[in-house]
Amino acid sequence: MSKGLDYTALTLVIIGAINWGLIGIFKLDLVSLLFGNMTWISRIIYILVGLSGLYLLSLYGRVRALDEN
Repeated sequence: MSKGLDYTALTLVIIGAINWGLIGIFKLDLVSLLFGNMTWISRIIYILVGLSGLYLLSLYGRVRALDEN
């Protein structure tokens, strides 16, 4: 279960990072372009990306635990 959640969260964070790169380089917000500016679906996407980033903070502790074993 945790492995699937890890991959899902990682995928969402990568999508968020690519979107931020597009914003920084081209001033193009891909989420807004595809789903509209702050529509309910774009807000859900932003929320999921943010929650995924917070969840992946736990990855630091899990990787450290693996390194110590």
